[in-house]
Amino acid sequence: MMSVAIVKRRLKEGKTYDDFRKAWYHTKGFGTKNKMYSLINAFDEREIIVIGFTEISEDQEEILKGLRIDVKERLDNPLDDVIEPEIDRDFGILISEDDFSAEGPIEYKNPTVDGIECDVEEVVNGLREFKQSLKQASAERDAARKTN
Repeated sequence: MMSVAIVKRRLKEGKTYDDFRKAWYHTKGFGTKNKMYSLINAFDEREIIVIGFTEISEDQEEILKGLRIDVKERLDNPLDDVIEPEIDRDFGILISEDDFSAEGPIEYKNPTVDGIECDVEEVVNGLREFKQSLKQASAERDAARKTN
């Protein structure tokens, strides 16, 4: 399954995307298929939106392993000097990739990811595991921040 994270952060006054990127850029990979897309909001140049796609296992411990890499990155490389304290986060499981770039009519197709048809029930069940892992990783991050 492919997890999707959408994280919105606002740069502090006088900070640039380059400042953000240097502080945010990971020093350790996830060891699984992962892509991050960074955007600058067209209506607010201080808002940076990162959309991350990470392949995850259905095993909660494996999910936590990946989430803990990100928690460690943020603890080791805090963004506090670059961004405002409020962060907007959305997480989910990718259920379909759709290509509407063809010209003219397009026939309906069932949801697919990487060309493989998705079982919606399986995705919903995976979402529950992912949600639990996110809650646990967030609690661990918050506890680690308090001790630093």
